[in-house]
Amino acid sequence: MMLLAIAVCFSSFTALSLAMDKHQLDLHGKAAATPARMRLWRWLGWTLLVLGFGLCVWDHGWAAGPVLWLGAMTVSGMLIAFGLYPFRPRWIAPLAWVLPVVGLVVAVVAR
Repeated sequence: MMLLAIAVCFSSFTALSLAMDKHQLDLHGKAAATPARMRLWRWLGWTLLVLGFGLCVWDHGWAAGPVLWLGAMTVSGMLIAFGLYPFRPRWIAPLAWVLPVVGLVVAVVAR
């Protein structure tokens, strides 16, 4: 379940970065999205962060869940900021779609 939380946090940070003009151009190399599309990315990003929090609390309880959620955000944020943005920015958007599916499969198989 922790892998799923990290994957959801990764996708949420990707969505939040797509809500910014600079990062949108870095990831897609196209013209900026419409303001409505940017709001949609922002809402999706925050919703996925809340989902990641819920997953951590559901799996580990209130004692350790929020701490593990902060760890999941740290790992996924560092992966994006120090790993993929500087070296492989075009991999971020496809990984944001694939990683939650992989995390869900691993969570289902591990249970």
